[in-house]
Amino acid sequence: MTTNADSHDVIEVRGARENNLRGVDVDIPKRRLTVFTGVSGSGKSSLVFGTIAAESQRLINETYTAFIQSFMPNVGRPDVDSLRNLSAAIVVDQERMGANARSTVGTATDAHTMLRIVFSRLGEPNIGTSGAFSFNLAEGMCPNCEGLGRVSDVNLGELLDRDKSLNEGAITAPNFGVGTWYWQQFTASGFFDPDKKLRDYTEQEWADFLHKPSTKVKAGNSTITYEGLVVKVQRLYLLKERASMQAHIREFVDRVATFATCGECGGARLNAAALSSRIHGLTIADCSAMQISDLADFVRKLDEPSVAPVLKTLLETLDSLCGIGLGYLSLDRESGTISGGEAQRVKMVRHLGSSLTDVTYVFDEPTVGLHPHDIQRMNELLLLLREKGNTVLVVEHKPEVIAIADHVVDLGPGAGTDGGQIRYTGDVAGLRASGTLTGRHLDHRARLRETVRTPAGQLPITGASLHNLRDVSVDVPLGVLTVVTGVAGSGKSSLIHGSLAGREGVVVVDQSAIRGSRRSNPATYTGLLDPVRTAFAKANGVKAALFSANSEGACPNCKGIGLVYTDLAMMAGVASVCEKCDGKRFTAEVLTHKLRGKDISEVLAMSVAEAREFFPSGPARVVLDRLSGVGLSYISLGQPLTTLSGGERQRLKLAVRMAGKGAVYILDEPTTGLHLADVDQLLGLLDRLVDDGNTVIVIEHHQAVMAHADWIIDLGPGAGHDGGRVVFTGPPADLVAAGDTLTARHLRDYVGISAR
Repeated sequence: MTTNADSHDVIEVRGARENNLRGVDVDIPKRRLTVFTGVSGSGKSSLVFGTIAAESQRLINETYTAFIQSFMPNVGRPDVDSLRNLSAAIVVDQERMGANARSTVGTATDAHTMLRIVFSRLGEPNIGTSGAFSFNLAEGMCPNCEGLGRVSDVNLGELLDRDKSLNEGAITAPNFGVGTWYWQQFTASGFFDPDKKLRDYTEQEWADFLHKPSTKVKAGNSTITYEGLVVKVQRLYLLKERASMQAHIREFVDRVATFATCGECGGARLNAAALSSRIHGLTIADCSAMQISDLADFVRKLDEPSVAPVLKTLLETLDSLCGIGLGYLSLDRESGTISGGEAQRVKMVRHLGSSLTDVTYVFDEPTVGLHPHDIQRMNELLLLLREKGNTVLVVEHKPEVIAIADHVVDLGPGAGTDGGQIRYTGDVAGLRASGTLTGRHLDHRARLRETVRTPAGQLPITGASLHNLRDVSVDVPLGVLTVVTGVAGSGKSSLIHGSLAGREGVVVVDQSAIRGSRRSNPATYTGLLDPVRTAFAKANGVKAALFSANSEGACPNCKGIGLVYTDLAMMAGVASVCEKCDGKRFTAEVLTHKLRGKDISEVLAMSVAEAREFFPSGPARVVLDRLSGVGLSYISLGQPLTTLSGGERQRLKLAVRMAGKGAVYILDEPTTGLHLADVDQLLGLLDRLVDDGNTVIVIEHHQAVMAHADWIIDLGPGAGHDGGRVVFTGPPADLVAAGDTLTARHLRDYVGISAR
């Protein structure tokens, strides 16, 4: 018999208005694979992440007590009339896994935990519990480096000038200038003559100046805490998470801190006892340093009934990492060093072995960083999650992923205010025939160049051996568009970033997060706000500072943020729109000043496309044209930078860097987040950069960019120790005609040409 419980077979979305969504109504089938398509900024993420996933997570959080909720991230209620039949949502995104040096691929996947259990049972000699093999526990870590595998030292030349006295500014570290509080602690300590040159210090004075531990010192009528310069700098700067530092402090730390492999453990992170225990001659550090595909072979040969369940689970985890295209990593690889795409796939492994079913899995472009050869394996994993009875929602642009969908939801027709509508729902065949932008471009193919540009010279790379590179020497042509290809883990980034970044005239434009607070937006980041403020000031005869929400013009109630954050003690804090400025961020007086009928908040709410019409000429128009040229015409000028995707961040950086004259541009997967129709615009942008006299090097997997290149450098043949070699260099036509690499086969299929 059937009951009402059997009728909940679709997620019902009614009246979704999050961001640019226009009262969207849509039914999404449960226990199916649904792909959401549409141009960048059409509203895909607003519907999937901002509405469905956000409400699912909010409802789950509400099942906990107020006390527990106070420790959880605050998830606001999405702007939607109703959502029915939601199941628990697990978001598997591309956020990097943090820069904590104690987090590795092994700890993030629990594979290292299982390996520790195996060694605690099978290792000879037996040294105790699994904790004795952990570099994050006192019983297992190397006492010298405290489990980090490396020790830091301080470059004194970056901290002080021996030819000066304290009064002359001998301490050159940030925040230690003459007259500062930190400087006063040295001069008031009584340990030194402030007019004595550092080079004239006695041995005792030098030791006290650099290394004296924290000590209470009487200074006049007060007591101060004195500590040596090296001790203080290590506490203030070197022991902090690098990612949380301000840019100038991070640059200082990079100059002052020198890291060397720990001499006691040789970089293995563990103490002597842990490194004495072996299985078939290998220590746990040896196993952690092995390529995961090799470690899987090693574990497969272990046959011991006492740990059979752990061995089985460990092998499943390692095989899953290999199956998802990450077999080239090692368990000791620090989490902070893997890309966003790799991080998403590592997170995915945690869910593949789960016994949970009827869960909604939400993926954000899972093919990022994947060669066409690897996308097939990703598709198999998405289908595997669906076959377990889960609902799988994927935001994606790649035709190979769209092709396996049970259901497609296409948003558009355009981006920003021109998007936010459902253009099509149904199967893939129907999408092809729908006439939508996505449907029309699903089978669109870029063609090989009829004539390639002639190089203006060569940029040599000699003997590159970073990571898995095998003494690679290759010439990168100047004055042309070069695409560097190869499967994930073949050595592309190691070759280009490791060998070219940092050279004079080389501009690297990547997808890393843009430093800035929630006050930062495209207008402030690009410098566009300066000419806008100047125009407002000139039109109204007032100071330009009034038109900055970070300066005099800021609403005093919300401090120019537009939101008021209320701490509700043991309940989750609440962010509400500022009642005084109604979220406009400026004082009422500032909003009375107009420029051609618009106040400053109305201008910042404009999209780039709207602002280009409002500023038909002048310095503001120059910046806006660059933003439009990189495909960001749909973003608003005042949109927080924290809301931009990796691909949008890269294109925003490119718009800024295009203002200067960079001889060589390095771009890292610029097609990330781009709709099929937008890729042509990107190719036009790359052509313009080259035609302006620049050299453009693109690390990319998209076949359209490969086909459009003047020159291809293909690495491989595989990943990890199966890669690291140049397997082809030359024009794309030669690769298609006679190449036998994985890239050649996929590019040949893409352009529809048979090999000679």
